Amino acid sequence: MPPIYPFTAIVGQERMRRALVLNAVNPRIGGVLIRGERGTAKSTAARALAALLPSVRIVEACRFGCDPDHPTTWCTECRERAALNGEKLPVELRITPFINLPVSATEDRVVGTLDIEKAIQKGERSFEPGVLAAANRGLLYIDEVNLLDDHVVDLLLDSAAMGMNIVEREGISFTHPARFILVGTMNPEEGDLRPQLLDRFALSVEIRGIRDARERVLIMERHLAFEADPDGFRQQWLPQEEELSQRIDMARKLVDHVSYTQRDLLTIAALTASLNVEGHRSDLVILKTARAHAAFEGRTAITDRDIALAAELALPHRIRQGPFQQSEIGPDELQERIEQLQGEAETTGEPEPVPSDEQSSPEKKKTQVR
Repeated sequence: MPPIYPFTAIVGQERMRRALVLNAVNPRIGGVLIRGERGTAKSTAARALAALLPSVRIVEACRFGCDPDHPTTWCTECRERAALNGEKLPVELRITPFINLPVSATEDRVVGTLDIEKAIQKGERSFEPGVLAAANRGLLYIDEVNLLDDHVVDLLLDSAAMGMNIVEREGISFTHPARFILVGTMNPEEGDLRPQLLDRFALSVEIRGIRDARERVLIMERHLAFEADPDGFRQQWLPQEEELSQRIDMARKLVDHVSYTQRDLLTIAALTASLNVEGHRSDLVILKTARAHAAFEGRTAITDRDIALAAELALPHRIRQGPFQQSEIGPDELQERIEQLQGEAETTGEPEPVPSDEQSSPEKKKTQVR
């Protein structure tokens, strides 16, 4: 495998790097779409992220990389093995997979195929895994996602949202986990995605070439050094790579323990409502992203700053009208908007709703009041 440019050596593009890292912390966020000019390190960043992700524990000899700690998500084969053996399945480590989906991919290539003829003649279920199986618990990268067939994009986004791939043919079904970090890149000059598909990407980043002359010189110097001695260059950046990898690993363990209050939920809802955001997906995405950001920084509760940084990534491709339509949304502007909304709420004196014990759902029971 050719040497991979270090993630921490990428110059600038802070939003893109943050969106990728937060998806690595919590793949349930729902992926990131990177839109920008040619030659702005979009594919380089995606490959570099996969290279620094920590190894994962899988069920030994499983074709789908099932997580041994979550039996409810196991594939059909692992469930049958466990039922047959009546004991705990052996475990092994594997590196995080990086799967590059070609633009010409078909539905069968993506979801996999069931051999109906073999099932009818021999009574055996035979499943040929597809791209979703290979990408499970890894990173699925789609270059020029806007050129991919809309139906295939729908399949990918559905699987990313459910975390499962279910294939059914002629009464025969096969299920396997499909939890992956979805990264799509595209150049808007070559056409855009339909709004329905665009909204399905949790985060979106618009990147441009760096205009600062000194930073452009730094990019040239680093790439020349990498081309001259790839292994030596990677070794030079190894301490930073290992540090980031460890932070991601620690954040993954912490993210489910990050708390949020009723006030945080109201802040998110008020922010999206004031910006005329369509639908409700953005509210959930902001909450998940804010929790991932807090975990990445080693905290167990989200703040308004986490919400602002999450909204900066979750809202640009969802706002259809309003004061921010023609301009980029920055974290400082969002922070000001959040403070303004909170000030208005305090002025009106509206009481903060608190769920009763009878109405508390499992999600609400996790909510802690600071």
